[in-house]
This record gives sequence, structure tokens and C-alpha cells, in this order.
Amino acid sequence: MTRAILTDIEGTTSSLSFVKDVLFPYSRARMAEFIGKHKDDPAVMKELGEVGKLVGSKLTTEQAVEQLIRWIDEDKKITPLKALQGMIWESGYKTGAYRGHLYDDAYKNLTAWRESGLALYVFSSGSVYAQKLLFGYSDFGDITPLFSGYFDTTIGNKREADAYRKIAEKIGLPTGEILFLSDIREELDAALAAGMRTVWLVRDGAIDPNAAHRQVRSFDEIAPSPSN
Repeated sequence: MTRAILTDIEGTTSSLSFVKDVLFPYSRARMAEFIGKHKDDPAVMKELGEVGKLVGSKLTTEQAVEQLIRWIDEDKKITPLKALQGMIWESGYKTGAYRGHLYDDAYKNLTAWRESGLALYVFSSGSVYAQKLLFGYSDFGDITPLFSGYFDTTIGNKREADAYRKIAEKIGLPTGEILFLSDIREELDAALAAGMRTVWLVRDGAIDPNAAHRQVRSFDEIAPSPSN
């Protein structure tokens, strides 16, 4: 029986191009200016301190900015980077520079699943703050009320089974009653190893009937319900 759905964002509910071609360049272009203006803010200071810990040395502001931009260019899923990006993205959402992309089929089915009694959760490498911004300023307006909770890499690596076990504990359900949706095999492997059910979103490219996880083209092909 499925009682909850845990979904990834990038490549699953939202297009890869929105993240890579809109959000990433926006934060990259504004990282130095943002850090310069806010380096004394407690929240920013905390994340800059984490950057130094990760590289193993105390960094100047300029060095920290250089490291953050390098991580953006390398598409690193690093917690302090994601937290700082979320802070920068907020201004873009609020000024209308862009809206959070959401596939039509994702919005339609997430809404229907919630109305049917399923609990919905998000697990993304982007910070919880960034997740709430994307769904709060989405193409379909503020859809954050659909979700019962959000998780990011502070709970664990998305490619390690322990993260999914911890999420299940936070949700308060056995892993076998949670369905995880993602476009990344390694994440699905980890969720399956933790005991979750899995569905692999393949938005582009060929469907492999022999894949390790059931592959679908869109949310329209997923039919979970509280009774199955």
C-alpha cells in the first residue's frame, strides 16, 4: 500500500533546463555581489564557514566566492552552496525574473494524489528553502500547501540508502509504504535498497523495459493510491 510519495525536483517535476539554464546562471552571476553585501549576515556567515570546513582551510571572502562559483561550474551538490543559491534565487522569484517551472502532468497528478489522501514530500539536492521558492512561485502559483514536508542533503546523500531510511523515520511510515520518484538511477537504487518503491522518470530518450526500476515518460503513467 502506498501512503506517501517522495519526489525529486530536477528532471522529475521540473525541467533540467530550468535549473541549469535559468537558476544556475542567475546565482553564478550574482554570487560575488550577494556575498559582498551579506557576508556579515548570520545565515550567510554560517554557510561561508561551512565552505571553509569543506575545503579544509580558512578562506577570505573572495576565495569563498571563487570556490562557490567553481562548485556551480562543476554542478556539485554541496549543502552550503545550495543554501546560498536559495538565498540568491529568492530575489529572482520575487521580482518576477522567472517562475518555477513545473510540468503540467506533475502539477495535475500531484494535486490529484493529494486530494486522494496521499501525503506528498520532496527530496532534492537544492536546499529546502530553494524548494519552497520553486513551488511557491511556480507556473501554477503557490503549490506549497500540497506538500507535507521537504528534505535536502542535510538529511543525507541522495545516493545513499541511509538518507531514505531517515526520511521514512521523519515521515513516520515504513519505507515500503513510500513511493520515490526520480530521474536518477543511483538515487532510485538507494531508495530501493532502503525498502521504498520506485519509479524512474525518463522525460527524454528511450524507455528501457529491462531497467532496474519501472520507467515512465510522465506522471500520467503513475497510478498510486492509498489502496494499492
